[in-house]
Amino acid sequence: MVHDVLVVEDEEDIAVPLMRTLEREGYDVSRVSVGSEAVSFVVEEGPAVVILDLGLPDMDGIDVCRQMRSGGYTGGIIMVTARAGELDRVVGLDVGADDYLAKPFGLAELLARVRALLRRSASSAPDDTSVTTSSGLRIDAGSRRVHLGDREIALTAKEFDVLAVLANSHDKVVPRETLMNQVWDQNWYGSTKTLDVTIGRLRSKLEAADAGEKVVAIRGVGFRLETGT
Repeated sequence: MVHDVLVVEDEEDIAVPLMRTLEREGYDVSRVSVGSEAVSFVVEEGPAVVILDLGLPDMDGIDVCRQMRSGGYTGGIIMVTARAGELDRVVGLDVGADDYLAKPFGLAELLARVRALLRRSASSAPDDTSVTTSSGLRIDAGSRRVHLGDREIALTAKEFDVLAVLANSHDKVVPRETLMNQVWDQNWYGSTKTLDVTIGRLRSKLEAADAGEKVVAIRGVGFRLETGT
C-alpha cells in the first residue's frame, strides 16, 4: 500500500532531500511551504502523515497543527523544529502532534518515526470489532470512529488507539508500558510524555462530550477506563 505524506517546509535545502528520501522509500510525497496551504491540503487530501516544520513564513506550526486537528484531520503529525526545549515539545503534543523531532535530525531516524506512526495506526486497535461501554460509548475499530448515541466524538489517530486499548480492558488497569508498546512502538524514539499529553486530550474530549467514561491514572502503574458516576 502506498501512503501519502505531506511535507510542510519552506526551506529548499531541507525539503528537497527529505522529499527525495521519502520518495525512494515508496511514499507518495506532496509539499507545501506555508501553513494556510497545509491546513487546506489535509482537509481535501487527507494524507496518512504530515511532516510539519514549525518555523513557517505565514503562521506558527503550532497553530497549523491546531487547525488541522480542529478541522477533523486524524492522521499522523510529526513536528520538525529547531525548538528543542521540553516546553515546546509538550505544547506541540498538546495541540495534537504525534511526534516531535528536533533539528538537525538524521533522515534514517525520521523515516523510522514515519514507519512507526503508520504501523501503529494500522495495527493497534482490534480488527473489525467494536466495544460499547455501559454508558453507551461505542468504539468501532473497523471504521476507527467513536460515537455516543448519534453523535460522533472526533479523535486523533493516537487518541483513538489509546481509547481502544483502554476500552478492551474496561475497569482494569493498563500499564503505561503496554500502552506505549501497543499504541506507539516497542522501539519508540521519543519521550513517554507523549502518552500523558494524549491521555489529557482524550480526557478533555470525553468530558466535553458528556461521555460518561473517564480515564483514571493509577500512580506508578498506568491508566484505567471506567464509567463515571
